[in-house]
Amino acid sequence: MAATYLDRIVAYHRNRVDADARSLDTLIAQALSQPATRGFRAALERDSSQHLAVIAEIKRRSPSKGDLFPGLDPAELASTYQACGATCMSVLTDEPHFGGSAADLQLARRSCGLPVIRKDFTLGPRDVCDARIMGADCVLLIAAALSPKELCEFHALATSIGLDVLVEIHDEKELEVALEADATLVGVNQRDLVTFQVDHERALRMASLMPRGVVRVAESGVRNGDDAASLRQAGYHAVLVGESLVTARDTCASLKALLVA
Repeated sequence: MAATYLDRIVAYHRNRVDADARSLDTLIAQALSQPATRGFRAALERDSSQHLAVIAEIKRRSPSKGDLFPGLDPAELASTYQACGATCMSVLTDEPHFGGSAADLQLARRSCGLPVIRKDFTLGPRDVCDARIMGADCVLLIAAALSPKELCEFHALATSIGLDVLVEIHDEKELEVALEADATLVGVNQRDLVTFQVDHERALRMASLMPRGVVRVAESGVRNGDDAASLRQAGYHAVLVGESLVTARDTCASLKALLVA
């Protein structure tokens, strides 16, 4: 089978992890010394009792479509997201593939009060610590990019240093792995890893398989209020939306359309 876009990006980040010789004990101590987090999962759970919660993403570019918003101002966009009703924010920090950075996350977080997830390819324990140190409230773990042992270990490390964890899955097998790692915040990526096409049926199918107590997030390919409404009806607490917001002519109106759903 030909390598997927994820395979290539993961290979790049694996090489970085292998070359990282920093002391893990020192990083854990530094992470534990950070101020309290804002409660990413708790915010989603709170708002989803009233409406579909939105995790609004700050995303400059994508590997498949190139530049989405080259002149993006993280602070300005974060303020807009908060003013227009987002519950949380996602900030891409991968630079070579998505044009993001830790600075984007820090600027966005300082400009608003929303909890923030670091959206990146977390492939080693030092990556987990880095998320906490740079100011994230939640870290992303992608089941397809990790072994079950790694997922379990990184999830435990993240929670021990005060981070919430969004575990991203694509199918039933990955859901089992996520639940074995004690995940209570699970995202279903609707984008197929091989074709890069969005499969809305995937998210609708997976929602019913998640047990009570799991906060459910639908990711990728949420374009409008109709998409959001079908996901809400399927049982999702939240949607993570990036491309359709950063490319919208009226970001605020696009965000509010998701909330109405």
